Amino acid sequence: MSQQATTNYIDVNGIRTAYRRRGRADGPPLLLLQHFTGTMDNWDPAVVQALAAERPLILLDNAGVGASHGQTPDNVDAMTAHVIAFVTALDLQQVDLLGFSLGSFIAQQMAQRRPELLRKVIMVGGCPPGQGAATFHQVIAGVADKSGADVLLQLFFTPSVASQALGQAFVQRLSFSGEHGPNPSEQVFAAQYQAIVAWCESAFDDAALRAIPHPVLVVQGSNDTMFPTPQSVRLFESLSNAQLSLYPDSGHASLFQYPALFASQVNYFLSAQ
Repeated sequence: MSQQATTNYIDVNGIRTAYRRRGRADGPPLLLLQHFTGTMDNWDPAVVQALAAERPLILLDNAGVGASHGQTPDNVDAMTAHVIAFVTALDLQQVDLLGFSLGSFIAQQMAQRRPELLRKVIMVGGCPPGQGAATFHQVIAGVADKSGADVLLQLFFTPSVASQALGQAFVQRLSFSGEHGPNPSEQVFAAQYQAIVAWCESAFDDAALRAIPHPVLVVQGSNDTMFPTPQSVRLFESLSNAQLSLYPDSGHASLFQYPALFASQVNYFLSAQ
């Protein structure tokens, strides 16, 4: 199965929004929401192929990102509103949702605002509001002089030889389409950066998280430097119906370091009654 698939477009509140369909035609679709500055092309082909073998997938470039038109919002609330409008525009009654990093923030918001649209949720490499933005500032500043694969290897994986080797394998699996390159625009970077900072600096609300009724799988690396691992534990502890999976010797992109393990856990979680 090739990583590249036809890019479809749909008008969402006047914004030409890009998405791709992969996998089987039957069953609840799994909607994939990407990380800070990430596009549909940043999904690991090994993860996409393993998930698509068992269910329909929808990969989305949110407003202003990648192949989608419009301006990227500078807050998670507006990003979430666009995803909700996208699901509605496709006339989907209910979806499963996989949110990685920034995508997991949107997943939290969507589960609170429109719970009927979601069946099950996977949150990877995320955090609830309230951790503070100092760590995020520091980690992003630490890659200011790097580019391309070097950024991914430092942000997503631990410094260990084993983790870096698996990171190199991930980078080699990536393939970017001709619609856009691997580098985000300044507008996307600035807007998403501001949105993440605002999220991290907003107040922690345990009651709002506890009110999320969906089954949730929380996945995190053992040593995430961007959104520290204890924050994912805190997220798990605040959700009323959650499971937690921590992967060894891994950082922010645990799902890309262990694609087979991650896909098998997600497929089991989504298929379980």
